[in-house]
Amino acid sequence: MNKIALFLFFIVTLTAHSQDWEFEKPNYKEIEKNIQDADSPLFYKTLMDRFQNADSTLTLQEKRHLYYGFSFSDRYSPYGHSKSMDSLMVILQKDSLSGQELDRVIGLSDSLLAENPFNVRAMNYKLFAFEQKMEKANFEKTYVRMSTVFDALLSSGNGVSKEEAFYVIYTSHEYDLLNLLGFQFGGMQQLIEHYDYLTVAKNEAGIEGFYFDVSPCLNAMSKMFGE
Repeated sequence: MNKIALFLFFIVTLTAHSQDWEFEKPNYKEIEKNIQDADSPLFYKTLMDRFQNADSTLTLQEKRHLYYGFSFSDRYSPYGHSKSMDSLMVILQKDSLSGQELDRVIGLSDSLLAENPFNVRAMNYKLFAFEQKMEKANFEKTYVRMSTVFDALLSSGNGVSKEEAFYVIYTSHEYDLLNLLGFQFGGMQQLIEHYDYLTVAKNEAGIEGFYFDVSPCLNAMSKMFGE
């Protein structure tokens, strides 16, 4: 399974690196305002419906409003944990999976995505299952959704400094981005102001670590504890 997962991340990497845009920090206040306008193409329900329908024509602006706008949803819970992930890990430890087990992977992944529609690991597990089952149409739809998430993330910065940090609404996306970009976690995570700093293993680029703005995560935590 691990070889398939790495292969799928490699596919998305090729797509992401082919994009041509300037980095732009998300303006959360503007995004919150725009996604509440029912007459706007940036209205959140409209964006989410298009995302769920695997609409590949979403613009970068729409992708950014979709991803970062979810931090204003009542469903947003950046530090939640699902038993579905535990069940998935048990299944995916096997060397090979039956058709029934692949269906189980898809079902459990869908449960995770019902809680967090941008769970790229769940999408990755679905891609693995669809590839094994040779369900090309479902594979392509899931691939479009995964690419949408990574396009939004990669548009926010390059992560090499606080000023050019990646902006994430889930800390798990920090590690997903490392994998996507071909880096290995170096073992140290540090919260600096409202940035997560992750070191990376020795690499040809000579990069020591990446910065991730995690403001929505910290804001959610503050609300959780009534601060």
